[in-house]
Amino acid sequence: MICGAGKTDDVRNFLRRTARRLGGECLDVLFPRICPLCGTIVTKEEGLICRACIPKAERLFLREPLCKKCGKQLESEIQEYCFDCTAHPKLFWQGISLFAYRDEAKESMMGFKYHNKREFADYYGEELMRRYGRRLRQAGAQAVIPVPLHARKQRDRGYNQAELLARKLGAALEVPVYPKGLVRMQDTAPQKTLQGSQRKKNLYHVFRAGKLPDGIDTVILVDDIYTTGATMNACCAALRRAGVQKIFCVSVCSGRN
Repeated sequence: MICGAGKTDDVRNFLRRTARRLGGECLDVLFPRICPLCGTIVTKEEGLICRACIPKAERLFLREPLCKKCGKQLESEIQEYCFDCTAHPKLFWQGISLFAYRDEAKESMMGFKYHNKREFADYYGEELMRRYGRRLRQAGAQAVIPVPLHARKQRDRGYNQAELLARKLGAALEVPVYPKGLVRMQDTAPQKTLQGSQRKKNLYHVFRAGKLPDGIDTVILVDDIYTTGATMNACCAALRRAGVQKIFCVSVCSGRN
């Protein structure tokens, strides 16, 4: 009886593994991964981005000279800080971004944020770790926190794109992710529709610290797009009030002032 039961369990386990494998292959056929920069289907051999877009990505990656504070692209090698960081002091320790917010990167962000292209977070996270993994590890963060959406907006969209990216980075860094580490209390107008001074006013008292364990003083704050830094600064203010001392900001794209 025992021997028979063991054989039955082996058969069941084999069938389960086969079903999962076939199910995954069926999903790949029905919902194939697409390139985050051009939208064409990506083969398993290619990975997360099509071969044709690898040179495009290289062209879009931010390169020196970069602002020593926020990581934004600078126009001149003699500059150390961008105009915005010079004119408006930031509460975070340092920031990094992957792409300049233009061309294919801008289209990619539209798909990621508004058209349910959640799998793009795999590529963004992998590239951020490839280019900045050492710096992210050296930050010594005890938590990864995404910039939150308002609850109503997240229900409508079905997900928070910053949280998807935060989970990829947290897994790679082996650092816990706290999706409720910050709470957005008001549903504000989109930042992209506002000018610089309006962006700051738009975010007054919008964020508060949420559920974080005691003793966390260094965090990685994650968002999709960095422009003036108004959103990041408002989040940093809330985290600072909660006792966080050092904040390292990460975004996929960085725009001009």
